[in-house]
Amino acid sequence: MHSAALVGLDGSIDWYCHPHFDSPSIFAAILDHNKGGRFRICPSRAIADDVIRKQHYWPDTNVLVTRFLSPEGVGQVVDYMPVGIPEREAGSHWLIRRVQAVRGTMSFKLECTPAFNYARDGHDTALSPEGACFHAPNLSMGLATDIPLQRSDGGVMAEFSLDHGQSAIFVLRELPSGSGCGPALSHEHEFELFHSTVEWWRHWLSRCSYTGRWREAVHRSVLALKLLTFQPTGAIVASPTCSLPETIGGVRNWDYRYTWIRDAAFTLYAFIRVGFTEEAARFGAFLRERIKEPEPDGSLQIMYGIDGRHKLTEETLDHLEGYRGSRPVRFGNGAYNQLQLDIYGELMDSVYLYNKYGAPVAYDGWVWLRRMVDWVCDNWDKKDEGIWEVRGPRQHFVYSKVMCWVALDRAIRLADKRSFPADRSRWLKMRDQIYEQVFERGWSAKRNAFVQYYGSESLDASNLIMPLVFFTAPNDPRMLTTLDATLKSPDDGGLLENNLVFRYNVYQTEDGLEGEEGSFNMCTFWLVEALTRAGRQDPARLQLARLMFEEMLGYANHLGLYAEETGPQGEALGNFPQAFTHLSLISAAFNLDRALGTRG
Repeated sequence: MHSAALVGLDGSIDWYCHPHFDSPSIFAAILDHNKGGRFRICPSRAIADDVIRKQHYWPDTNVLVTRFLSPEGVGQVVDYMPVGIPEREAGSHWLIRRVQAVRGTMSFKLECTPAFNYARDGHDTALSPEGACFHAPNLSMGLATDIPLQRSDGGVMAEFSLDHGQSAIFVLRELPSGSGCGPALSHEHEFELFHSTVEWWRHWLSRCSYTGRWREAVHRSVLALKLLTFQPTGAIVASPTCSLPETIGGVRNWDYRYTWIRDAAFTLYAFIRVGFTEEAARFGAFLRERIKEPEPDGSLQIMYGIDGRHKLTEETLDHLEGYRGSRPVRFGNGAYNQLQLDIYGELMDSVYLYNKYGAPVAYDGWVWLRRMVDWVCDNWDKKDEGIWEVRGPRQHFVYSKVMCWVALDRAIRLADKRSFPADRSRWLKMRDQIYEQVFERGWSAKRNAFVQYYGSESLDASNLIMPLVFFTAPNDPRMLTTLDATLKSPDDGGLLENNLVFRYNVYQTEDGLEGEEGSFNMCTFWLVEALTRAGRQDPARLQLARLMFEEMLGYANHLGLYAEETGPQGEALGNFPQAFTHLSLISAAFNLDRALGTRG
């Protein structure tokens, strides 16, 4: 819960940043096979056709097992980061890899070639009886093991064999300046760390209150969300990766290792719904601090660093080839200073939810919130870049207006519930004005649907949120016809293809970017939830929601994780894993299960 590592089916750590999610990478082979750096442990015969590779999580944990099956034997690599360890104690911020021969005999090959600072910094490699040390200008990492290592180009390598029941342990950790790589981890100590980590995750997951039909998918989603939590502040990153493309070979490659205000309400709702109020409280505390840091004009940023910093300057890494040749590779995110008016609705909704299910809002917090709501009153009628962070011209996006209505609606409700002082008459007037304007200017009689922005005839999946935030009734005729329009194929003006939802039609939206993109997983779950709510009076829509939801479960990867998008061949696109996708899965599963009623 400080950083994350992505491990391939070949036993290779192809993405890892240290010490934090948004730190420069040490291993980034996922962005450049040759230059990015990796830490791979695999059978010596791994390239042979008769080696079968499998991966699974240790049940109810975030401990990963990569297993190799061959005629000669079965081996596996168990990867985990110890959790619940006090700072600076043994195990804190370590990445542990235990290699085992489960059956027979297996020969393994190790390759550890770090590439510090997104492969921009060189490093010195020093061998010792305890392993290897990698010294870069701003960071030193040690690989501790009792397996003899040899120098290789840019790192170390080793080949070793294990018989049935034998294991080898490798620990990657940061080194204090001037120290060696430290003693290898004993098998006894490693077992203690492994056991305590497994028990920690199981104890944490036992707090989950969800007992519905899709428990396994919900459990994996909450475990993934916990992994994306930055423990020091409670912030949650949108994803632990950067520049994984939305189209192979395309330019829609962004850095998601930051915290979006937009995620606030969805995060708190998902966590609260399944019993994790402590996580909701930590994230809520992070958000409260950001409210106290408005820009000079009184606005809030749309996203922040996980430590709360404001400046997230976007840069390109031209020396990296990108995932399967998808350039440019970017870090930082230039959208941080965009105007996105919807964030105020999501933020106020999260505050309202937490006041209801968590802890009451204090007066000092209300003073800051009141200033923010007054700012919304002054600025809601402006054009903005919208939820999708377009890099084309600003528009009057319907979703942005709806969420400004949510900001005012929740502020009024909260003020009345808590008897807080507020300019109620102005807030009410503005709330009603937004409502009327959306129905007048955001509605297309030609399309018989709510559209993307005023004057447009294109649909936008973000409008599916309307019944979810109680802007419209789920069975409002205009909402039902919007659903029907969305359910059509893109060729017929809709957004649905093979039960997967596109966020908008890229050929009809001037978003300032070239190329195509996949279907948006979050939007598919939003459609499921909108159909679920409409289905309370229409069983056919409820059954369609269930069909769509259960089909969508099949697009997770072999570990139950989702990227941001799904491509035309069912492949994952965009940054991975994606918090928003898992948040929307939890919400859809909760509401769909409740709508379907008691099983049997």
